[in-house]
Amino acid sequence: MPATQSVADRLLDKKKTIKTERKGKLIVYTCATIIILTTVSITLFLVLRGMQAFVADGVSPIEFLTSLDWNPARSADQGGPAYGALPFIVGSFAVTILAALVAAPLGIGAAIYMTEIAPSWGRKILQPAVELLVGIPSVVYGFIGLTLIVPFIRENVGGQGFGLLAGMVVLSIMILPTVTSIATDALRSVPNGIRESSLALGATRWQTIRRVIVPAAGPMLLTAIVLGMARAFGEALAVQMVIGNSRTIAESLLDPTATLTTIITLNMGHTVPGSTENNVLWSLGLILLVMSYLFIIIVRFLSSRRRFS
Repeated sequence: MPATQSVADRLLDKKKTIKTERKGKLIVYTCATIIILTTVSITLFLVLRGMQAFVADGVSPIEFLTSLDWNPARSADQGGPAYGALPFIVGSFAVTILAALVAAPLGIGAAIYMTEIAPSWGRKILQPAVELLVGIPSVVYGFIGLTLIVPFIRENVGGQGFGLLAGMVVLSIMILPTVTSIATDALRSVPNGIRESSLALGATRWQTIRRVIVPAAGPMLLTAIVLGMARAFGEALAVQMVIGNSRTIAESLLDPTATLTTIITLNMGHTVPGSTENNVLWSLGLILLVMSYLFIIIVRFLSSRRRFS
């Protein structure tokens, strides 16, 4: 009788376990489905809205991507509205690449210091400082750039202060915590055996860092840079406050220019939904979406090339 009861209890426990597992799987699959449906819905929505300017309004895609003339308010007597987005595309890439060129060495250098050189008290100081930069809102970065960086450039470098240089400085500071955090995780993921083997062969600490650790974490370090660039490419408010928002391509670092995000934020609230100008702004948003997917593809490719397990 006790044996029969014991078997019954086991069967009951097994049924409860199976039921719990089913509930867990249902929750997990539901969450995954919601994320997938949300991503697909946003993508389809942006594609449909972004293509209306070319399909319904007759805007030429070639002219849209290659023309330097952006003047939606121009009358028919003056030649009609023009929707050339090339200055904004170039501005987005220029400020993103320049910010990455500044933030990448600083972020990777800080990551090397925290993981390979700094004593424990050094990590305790630098790590909270990096985390503090992450928590600062974009508008604060923009306001600091407007009140400190722009006047400094105007008085000491030249120009009006508003321009590509100011945008580059603000963005490089904004993406620095992203690059530093991911680079730190990448360097910490390098197995200690690699370090010990290099030191055992007679290499110095700096030789080990330069020739062993950094190359081993190379793909993940590149991932940190690409993610920082993705963060910079989609930034709007902070850049809008310091870049000058000119509808021309900057010929130097001191010249004002504009990005895809700044033009969208400046003009979207002043357009009528369904109008040609409004649809063209959605087309600019579609370009941002395409670039986001491109950055994700690059990150996935780099992550698959890790040199250690």
